[in-house]
Parts: sequence; structure tokens; C-alpha cells
Amino acid sequence: MTHNSQKEFETLLQANQAIVIKTTYTYCWTPEDRDDLAQEIAAQLWRAWPKYDSSRTFTTWMYRIALNVAISYVRREVQHRKVFTPFEEDLHKATPQTATDPEAADRMVRLRRFIANEPPLERALLLLYLEEKSQKEIAEILGITPTNVSTKINRLKQRIRSEL
Repeated sequence: MTHNSQKEFETLLQANQAIVIKTTYTYCWTPEDRDDLAQEIAAQLWRAWPKYDSSRTFTTWMYRIALNVAISYVRREVQHRKVFTPFEEDLHKATPQTATDPEAADRMVRLRRFIANEPPLERALLLLYLEEKSQKEIAEILGITPTNVSTKINRLKQRIRSEL
């Protein structure tokens, strides 16, 4: 494949940097950990770039790698040290800026707490669902069947309704 130039990679990475940012914020709560994870994601994307198949969408490919790196990072780092600061501390520091009424802000805090307590795969699923990705896209990114995506999303929605 001759399309895989460094310049093309840099352009696509820059254009889709929000994927890396959202992934790091979903899996890490400190700026240092987010920076480390972002570096690791970028490095893995670069290593995988020569094998990128341009017949597939770049964002799907990028999400798949970013989420797999994040899940591995969390599993590895949690075993060696505490990656996350106590989540409640972060929640009290950062009130959702888009919520103007206290009730909406409280719902946002509870949703963030719910997501933070989920296992890595469910966090990825919620991130992609909240990004309004199709079940087919989510399945392709996470390497599970669309039926499994549907089942997991429905279960997560039920739990969110009952717990929040």
C-alpha cells in the first residue's frame, strides 16, 4: 500500500484527534495519565498505520485501536499502581459546564460516576453509544457482534435507569 505516507497519517490523526481525547478522558482521570495514554495510542496507531486498509473507514480503525490500547493500558496500570484518583474528587472539582441547572449537573455527575465504575469494555461501549455510532460500527470497533452490542446497550440502559 503506497497510500500510507507519514504526512497522510499526521493529517488524519490531527483531523480525528477528538477520538484520542475522548478515549483518554473515558479511561483516565489525571492529566498525566491522559497524556501517557494519548502518547501510547498515537504510537500504536503509527505502528499499525502500514497495515491500515483504506477500504475501511479511518475513524472505525482509529477507534478500534484507541479503545484496545486504553483497555490494555487500564488493565496493566491498575495492576501496577492506581491510575485513577478517587473519582468523587474529580467530580467535585469539575461541574459540567453545559448544565445550567443544578438538577442537570447532578444527573451528569451521576452518569460520569456510573461510567467510571464500569469495566473497560462497557466504558468503550458507552463512549461509542454516546457518540451515536451505529450498532454495526460499534460491533466492528469492539470486535463483537451487532446482536451482542444491542444486548449490552439495552442492559446498560436498564441499569442506568435503575441506578440513576
